[in-house]
Amino acid sequence: MRKLLFILPACISIFTFRSASAQTTVTYTRQEAMIPMRDGVKLYTVIFKPSNVTGTVPILIERTPYGSEDAQSPDKSSYEKDMAAEGYIFVSQDIRGRYKSEGQFVMNRPILDKPNEIDESTDTYDAVEWLIHNIPNNNGKVGQLGISYLGWTALVGAARPHPAMKAASEQACMSDLFLGDDFHHNGAFRLSYAFDYSFMEEASKVDTLFPFDHYDLYNWFLKLGPLSNANAKYFHNTLPSWNLFMAHPNYDSFWQYKSPLRYVDYPRIPMLHVGGVWDQEDMMGPQLMYAKMEKLDSNNRNFICLGPWNHGQWAGGNVTKLGSYDMGSNTSQYFQQNIQKKWFDYWLKGIGDGNFAEATVFQTGSNQWKTYTSWPPKEATVKKLYVAAGGKVSFDKPTAAGEDTYDEYVSDPKRPVPYRSRPIEQTYGANSRWYPWLTEDQRFVEGRPDVATWQSDTLSEDITVTGSIIAHLFAATTGSDADWVVKLIDVYPDKIKHNLKMSGYELMIASEVFRGRYRKSFEKPEAIVPGKAEEYRIDLHQVNHTFLKGHRIMIQVQSSWFPIIDMNPQRYVPSIYDAKAGDYQKATMRVYRSSEYATYLEFPEM
Repeated sequence: MRKLLFILPACISIFTFRSASAQTTVTYTRQEAMIPMRDGVKLYTVIFKPSNVTGTVPILIERTPYGSEDAQSPDKSSYEKDMAAEGYIFVSQDIRGRYKSEGQFVMNRPILDKPNEIDESTDTYDAVEWLIHNIPNNNGKVGQLGISYLGWTALVGAARPHPAMKAASEQACMSDLFLGDDFHHNGAFRLSYAFDYSFMEEASKVDTLFPFDHYDLYNWFLKLGPLSNANAKYFHNTLPSWNLFMAHPNYDSFWQYKSPLRYVDYPRIPMLHVGGVWDQEDMMGPQLMYAKMEKLDSNNRNFICLGPWNHGQWAGGNVTKLGSYDMGSNTSQYFQQNIQKKWFDYWLKGIGDGNFAEATVFQTGSNQWKTYTSWPPKEATVKKLYVAAGGKVSFDKPTAAGEDTYDEYVSDPKRPVPYRSRPIEQTYGANSRWYPWLTEDQRFVEGRPDVATWQSDTLSEDITVTGSIIAHLFAATTGSDADWVVKLIDVYPDKIKHNLKMSGYELMIASEVFRGRYRKSFEKPEAIVPGKAEEYRIDLHQVNHTFLKGHRIMIQVQSSWFPIIDMNPQRYVPSIYDAKAGDYQKATMRVYRSSEYATYLEFPEM
């Protein structure tokens, strides 16, 4: 949910921008206001108005916890300059309790739907009401957009919209914070991220970094030990979100009430969901919210765009790479000009035909933009890609029988598998490689005895997978709890003459973690029976990727991903957050590949 770090402060109040299409200059003036909410709390707001545009124009609002005072003029922002060139009123507002706004901050304050109660949807409603009556030369139409936390405020603003709100675009929004975004994935706690983000947002009214005394946080979190030490040694129960994490280890009524799955229903106004397939923070949000709203979309108001990006990367000016992955074109420019601008121009200005593709999704591997009439596409053929003997994968189901047909490894809590190559820098600290980690070369785990690997022979033709990747993992442990991490990897040819640096590269296409205690229910965890083979169904989320001829397909399974995921004790305790040092133990993990227990990935091929 972190703000974009490349946004620069604006220090003057009048700016100009040369429109390439109209060859006119649009000048923006800056205004500040404290807008009153229904309970009397005032929210700090920055307004940029075009001063030399004839007629009325729409309002575009962003609502942020990251501070609006240094908001960049829209004509200087690559994210908005195409719209700014033709005239909009741009608004940036600090949500309550953050930076220069009054009131109390509550992280991801859910929609309450209670009389006389305030939440982010009521604050959005009140802000829109004030803006349309107090900002001259607006046309009475308002749109809301934003990335990350700002994407979530766009989601909740559109969930209970003001009548003047005509369209929204939630981008990289968080969804369910226990099932799949930010702080947990399938019940597994996102330790290093939750630690950093909670402190950053709640230790002060402005963003503040935790003062680590280590640079490589792999070592720091190992020394931290059990999770209870975070409060005992550092936070001292002062961070509300961290305390709530520790108090609610399971998917109880607290998490369910906070979830957008509860309060977001049908698209009450046109909604464009935008996400990145390598989003390191909120990959699931746009996919999950699109799917939830699509089931109730009777007016064709629900659309999605997925690109080859990390968290919010499409806001950049010239985005052609993520880490070592080369996209082959300026994908952010394509999005800003051909999708985002056309979206708001149509709904707020009446420009264009409104003939939007249901889904616009970049296909990695082949580096092409594709459009679909449904998402995931119904025409995909679901195949099964099995792990097989000899470290191979196969589209044929194993024929060997018996529970003794497996591969195994030992998972040691004292030596967990790092989630990226070391050193592991502070999430938002100096020189952090957090942002592109999902595209990092997976060869850094090669040779580790606690990572199981299977791969195909060299492909003789392209294979394109489009849609949801679901892992069906049949596995057992000698412990009574376990984490399972599954990765789908594109292995590049051993030598690429025109791009030697990518020779043998292992690009992670899809991945996810699952905490074993939740295999039957996220609400009611159960210990694993040691030695018993069980199925774990793990959603690796949506992809659109071509494994090119000459490449290989790899599947990996491991039981730690540290410290992005806290270390499972591998011994069942009622709450891992209360585990003691003595609860952490080694365990032997078995991944089965027999006719009865056949581990495979659902592989939607196009």
